[in-house]
Amino acid sequence: MLLEGKTGIVMGVANKRSIAWGAATSLHRAGARLVLTYQNERLGENVRELAPELGNPLLLPCDVADDEQVQTMMSRVREEAGGLDFLVHALAFAPREALTGSYVATRREDFKTALDISAYSLVSLAHAALPLMQGRQSSIVTLTYIGSQRAVPNYNVMGVAKAALEASVRYLANDLGPHGVRVNAISAGPIKTLASSAVGGISNMIKLHAERAPLRKPVDIDEVGDVALFLVSPLSRGVTGDVIYVDGGYHILGV
Repeated sequence: MLLEGKTGIVMGVANKRSIAWGAATSLHRAGARLVLTYQNERLGENVRELAPELGNPLLLPCDVADDEQVQTMMSRVREEAGGLDFLVHALAFAPREALTGSYVATRREDFKTALDISAYSLVSLAHAALPLMQGRQSSIVTLTYIGSQRAVPNYNVMGVAKAALEASVRYLANDLGPHGVRVNAISAGPIKTLASSAVGGISNMIKLHAERAPLRKPVDIDEVGDVALFLVSPLSRGVTGDVIYVDGGYHILGV
């Protein structure tokens, strides 16, 4: 199998509608040994219920707003696996009130929270993971959205955070490439998840996307998961610092 003997972390599984779940299932089917993280005990209960479907992966708590927890999590991975072949970062958050109305009304604290959790966390995790990943031809993958490039109604501060995330992908790819670590992003079309449900009008966004995208259908988590598999596998060994669109072609449209 493509990932036989490989170990990787998937962050962001909340339930079976999570994009991270789509990634985890694709990676598991390819033979990877998985580590799943959860932010708190409430979400941990959900992850523990899902874990048996992924071959009982290692489950670890990790609140990415806490640097000590990030380091502790990576230390546990080193103890259990010795090294790390991939990391899937499917984490984003902004307060609900910042995801409706006008961007100009964004509060300072909401801005800081969105950038910290949605963008800086990738930097923090990459720094902590590097000692486990270097020299192994490893890969880091994160999730973004076209709202980083265009003004999408209600996406607001999350679009700014995703723009910062994409810039971080490029800078991290440049920094980590000499260590044999690739860094890429997947820009998925709108999908109804626990996180996206906070965005005002998400159901209408999904409907319009399916009507207008060249493939004329909504994106699903399995499609995104399979591209994540490609990006962490040797098949993409020459790809880094890139954003791969999985949106049915929506991003090519001029209107």
